[in-house]
Amino acid sequence: MSEGEKVRASGETPREQSLPTVNPATEKEQPSASFHPAVYVTTWITLSSAVILFNKWLLHKKQFSYPIILTTWHLTFATIMTQILARTTTVLDGRKKVKMTGRVYLRAIVPIGVMFSLSLICGNMTYLYLSVSFIQMLKATTPVAVLLATWGMGLAPANMKVLGNVSIIVIGVVIASIGELQFNLVGFLYQLGGIVFEATRLVMVQGLLSSADFKMDPMVSLYYFAPICAVLNGAVALFLEIPKVTMAEIYAVGVPILILNAVIAFLLNVSVVFLIGKTSSLVMTLCGVLKDILLVAASIMFFHDPVSGQQFFGYSIALGGLVWYKLGGDKMREYTSGASRAWAEYGNNKPAQRRFVVIGAALLVFFLFVGSMRPNNTIDGYGRVKSYLGGASSGNA
Repeated sequence: MSEGEKVRASGETPREQSLPTVNPATEKEQPSASFHPAVYVTTWITLSSAVILFNKWLLHKKQFSYPIILTTWHLTFATIMTQILARTTTVLDGRKKVKMTGRVYLRAIVPIGVMFSLSLICGNMTYLYLSVSFIQMLKATTPVAVLLATWGMGLAPANMKVLGNVSIIVIGVVIASIGELQFNLVGFLYQLGGIVFEATRLVMVQGLLSSADFKMDPMVSLYYFAPICAVLNGAVALFLEIPKVTMAEIYAVGVPILILNAVIAFLLNVSVVFLIGKTSSLVMTLCGVLKDILLVAASIMFFHDPVSGQQFFGYSIALGGLVWYKLGGDKMREYTSGASRAWAEYGNNKPAQRRFVVIGAALLVFFLFVGSMRPNNTIDGYGRVKSYLGGASSGNA
């Protein structure tokens, strides 16, 4: 599932709204890039993080406590945009190669859409109860859930050695969960449900893409999945949230803000189209880890989320286990050796830039360390640390 996990879903809405439905054969069909791959990687990380932080800001700071409505709006906007692009551009010409019929749509697309909707609903509800940083830590267990779902659905035989490798991720997340300063059982269960539904969806997508008749890049998959997901999410919102929301609350957030929010979520899908095929699985894995670390840092900085030293320790174990699981021991040693040589060569050729990278990494680690200094039971303690550093404390996410 490494290819499928490259393009995680959003509506991280607060979860990123891209769909991991990429058939490897489609990667070679992407147009050649005119920019350095770093541009596409940076754009993907920026948009992916922006979607999560933007939605957390809307749900928490702007007190628009209607995550299902927000997700429905994202999917509706994506449906409209993909329909327009399909009729006015060549971006979605890949859909013409997909042998889609009404029967196939009902038997293949709709069930996956149901899982996608459930994962979005659970994932978005989580942001009402848990911090962004803790949610990112819990999401590290997604590969474990995907592996178990693959075995459970009979797509691969059980392998105890692989299970032992991924258990490192679980151990790290357990340590991080025990160290969570704002643990909420309801939010934890929502996130657990979101991970289970997401894993099931990924495995179902893997089965769908095993057929040569269903070669879909992320934009084409969004073209097919967004409408059914918008309908399903809208139906849930109709009973749970629409009776409660008022136009005054919508105007308080601002219509332009909601439009901008949907645009950023949609642009994330566009960035994924350009990103796939421009980088290796190693780069994608490491970029995903980097994105999660930056999100934890941003969560501390923007939402003042408390993160304990124990959580950093546990999350570090989980991320290390994730990289080990994705790449394997032999590849890890090979890449580590190559990276050491490249780092030494980079230092010889561009010493000033390497010093800048080292200083930036040191500042990031220092900032994360300071963010973990908040006492367990005292908001004022964390405020004193922020005040001492010249920051301003304004509450917790």
